[in-house]
Amino acid sequence: MPWLVTVGRRRADGRRLRLHVPVVPVLLVLSPLLALAVAGGVVACLVFRVSPLGALRAAGGLLWALPGTSFEIEQGRTALLLSVR
Repeated sequence: MPWLVTVGRRRADGRRLRLHVPVVPVLLVLSPLLALAVAGGVVACLVFRVSPLGALRAAGGLLWALPGTSFEIEQGRTALLLSVR
């Protein structure tokens, strides 16, 4: 599971802004919304006849694969760099 997400943003004037976001405290703060999202995901799995356990296993595999991932999105003069550690 990733522990730290680094978000870098290049502003239009060329300066960079870096934010280091710890994952666990953010999850604790957003846990009520996370519970609603999980409930919605289970309902969606049942509606579309997908195994909720299989979907949870796939989401867990995705989370375990995230550390070390980085990607950059550019649009116009603004760029966003996301790095997961």
